[in-house]
Amino acid sequence: MVLARRSFREAIIALGSDIPKPEFVNLSAGWETFNKTGVALPKETVEVLKSECDCALFGSVSSPSTKVAGYSSPIVALRKELDLYANIRPVVGVAAKAGDKPPVDLIVVRENTECLYVKQEQQIEGPNGKEARATRLITERASRRIGEMAFKLAEARPAKQLHIIHKSNVLSITDGLFRETVRGVPALSGKYGDVTIQEQLVDSAVYRLFREPEIFDVMVAPNLYGDIISDAAAALVGSLGLIPSINAGDDFVMGEPVHGSAPDIEGKGIANPIASIRSAALMLRHLGYTKGADRLDVAVDQVIREGRFLTPDLKGKSTTREVLDAVLGKL
Repeated sequence: MVLARRSFREAIIALGSDIPKPEFVNLSAGWETFNKTGVALPKETVEVLKSECDCALFGSVSSPSTKVAGYSSPIVALRKELDLYANIRPVVGVAAKAGDKPPVDLIVVRENTECLYVKQEQQIEGPNGKEARATRLITERASRRIGEMAFKLAEARPAKQLHIIHKSNVLSITDGLFRETVRGVPALSGKYGDVTIQEQLVDSAVYRLFREPEIFDVMVAPNLYGDIISDAAAALVGSLGLIPSINAGDDFVMGEPVHGSAPDIEGKGIANPIASIRSAALMLRHLGYTKGADRLDVAVDQVIREGRFLTPDLKGKSTTREVLDAVLGKL
């Protein structure tokens, strides 16, 4: 996915004086790195990010779908190493006319460090054969931090509405703690009194996303639910290839397209670069470079609206390079 990776770099460079002149450093992580070195996330990558970088853009990195001894997901590890506790995933459609309200406009705020992603699993022999067990971790601290981030985002939006997504009718202790802690953020902080709080069980939330997406504004969820909800929501706007995200902490931010590596189209030159470009815009906006971020988003909207240059996931016939050049042309 070399061209998809270049989309980050070329889109940012094209902004010119709207942002400080960027300097790029390439760092290794992922399945290919693991096959070469035996490590999916080299220590050098983490050290350079911590000591030399203001932000990062995470490219398309494959992970095996079955267990491989010694391999562990580098993105999960990076989130923990850099304390990137919030995964912010906007899902926004493109309006038929510039200036119109988009048909879908919501944000999924996903807790990024806990839940089943702590990866504490074991398999034992039990009376009924093999037993596989996983530990699910929900803490008050992590729930409060992600709740604070979600309320801050909701307060800045016109609707000022926050849906807490959970399954505490079944998981009354773990999801119950998440729900209660997030609900308690306004009282504890003395802020966000103008944000309307609503709740939705995760299964019915997915159903309502497809039936009536307009009811959602900001959705905050534990790690696993947030992952599933944001991928499902991508169908509302046509493709995972459009959906950006950032992994944000208090001191660092890392852009990451939601779509993953798409190994079935590797090397064909047809990967959609838009999620990468929008992730760059989202990262810049988080860093305070609003003008540059807005220019990127407007350019992407124009290309999608015109429909001349679209990759196959959007029922087009364009290559990655053609779509990228179309966006750069708008800039």
